[in-house]
Amino acid sequence: MGHAIGRVSTAATLLLATVYLLQADDMRQTVVAAVAPAPAVSLPISPIVVAQADTGGREYFVRRSRVVPLGAPSVSLPILMYHYVRRPPSRRSDMLGFKLSVAPEDFQKQMDWLHASGFHTVTFHQLRAYFSGAEALPSRPIVITVDDGYRDLYTTAFPILQAHGFTAVAYIVTGFVDRAEYVTRAQLIEMDRGGIEIASHTVSHADLSRTSFGSTMAEVVQSKQWLEHLLGHSVVDFAYPSGKFTSQTIQALRQAGYDTAVTTRTSIGHSVLDRYEWGRVRVGGGESMQEFMDNLGGSMPSVPIVNVDVEPLAVYPEHHYRQDA
Repeated sequence: MGHAIGRVSTAATLLLATVYLLQADDMRQTVVAAVAPAPAVSLPISPIVVAQADTGGREYFVRRSRVVPLGAPSVSLPILMYHYVRRPPSRRSDMLGFKLSVAPEDFQKQMDWLHASGFHTVTFHQLRAYFSGAEALPSRPIVITVDDGYRDLYTTAFPILQAHGFTAVAYIVTGFVDRAEYVTRAQLIEMDRGGIEIASHTVSHADLSRTSFGSTMAEVVQSKQWLEHLLGHSVVDFAYPSGKFTSQTIQALRQAGYDTAVTTRTSIGHSVLDRYEWGRVRVGGGESMQEFMDNLGGSMPSVPIVNVDVEPLAVYPEHHYRQDA
């Protein structure tokens, strides 16, 4: 009887603590039972016996966050488009390279601002889960994409993304992998294991608006199969080289088993129906921070949620010893 009363008392205490935590700012809190240390003993080495209330051998963690609720047929979500993250070359000697290059310090500032402003990076896997009704999106969702697979994707962009806890989608031209200025197979595997979604960008960066249906199929199928063999899982997202495509290209992607494709058109609105023509927000490296911020548009409405995680109570030795100073 006394044991049952103790459990009821403990449950009431946990409930009161949870109510209190729900009124706090967003943070991760641990609901723990009261502890009563044994009286200190004046010895050079003394045992500290900790008595804990009965919580059923569990710890309770309460987390508050905001999410974009399920059910919307379309989302307003910026898909950023990067190419090089490097010191831009001279305008005179390489105008195209200049327009595609974001300096590392600018990329760092942009990621700093996104992190400080509460943006949450997501992949297309998460966007698929949202549209299927399986998982809500975090508040202020954003997709970061990096095209072509240049070596600085791994040496510069990847470490900065990791430092912020960010993910990204890397569109890889498989025929360029292991070349001098491009990522290696080992680097692709490491990034894939590190949370970067690896996606397809054809075998040779061909203009798919000008190739035959057979050639288009070869580009999209061989690239997909090569990446899947390397990574050991399916690859279903695609980027059109230079943003060029036709209705025939979309037909080839469908037949090859792709689920989405991005263009170079400017747009932040996306739905399942137009998932083979999703637009992006170009980050060319010449824009100011204010322009970068303005190009992202407004945020989708979000709602607060509360998650209570229950984990086994950590097991400690029966006695802990303290060395007195």
